[in-house]
Amino acid sequence: MPPASFARLLVELERLPGIGPKSARRIAHHLLAVSAEESERLVSALQSARANLSFCSVCHAMTETDPCEICTDPARDEHLIAVVENPPDVEVLERTREFRGRYHVLGGALAPLRGIGPDDLSVGSLLERLRDAPVVTEVVIATNPNVEGEATALYLAKKLKERGVRVTRLAFGLPVGAALEYADDITLARSLAGRREI
Repeated sequence: MPPASFARLLVELERLPGIGPKSARRIAHHLLAVSAEESERLVSALQSARANLSFCSVCHAMTETDPCEICTDPARDEHLIAVVENPPDVEVLERTREFRGRYHVLGGALAPLRGIGPDDLSVGSLLERLRDAPVVTEVVIATNPNVEGEATALYLAKKLKERGVRVTRLAFGLPVGAALEYADDITLARSLAGRREI
């Protein structure tokens, strides 16, 4: 049995997404082998992120300022909004340098079997944004190409078309069942360029 404090560290590391028991053990040993200064930098960076980051009141992306830099950037195309599931998806699309509009983060996808409906996502604030900003002419639905992402895309398309907004979907250059954060930049760029009406 490992010492209690080491076991506790392993338990906490295994809670992180994509970290299993073997990875947790390797990370724990690494963290304990580095200098105290390196460990403190990691702790300090985590504390700083927790203290300074929040979610934009407009688009719900992660930010240090409210509204975020993308929402307040006059160079961004105010006629175009990309709807994504989670904050990391904004970063992924930004890396392509193909999308110059603004974003809206839903905070997940529809999953009725897990009890996640439209009221659990930021769908209401998206509809309010469109009501308050009639300059928006196109909404690109960039949810993940899996069952939940497709259900969310169809639901949003119906709601948005009722408001007379052009609704497009990322092209299927992305593999079905994959998450945006794991897609390479070229595939994402092609998907943005080849988006389609739904």
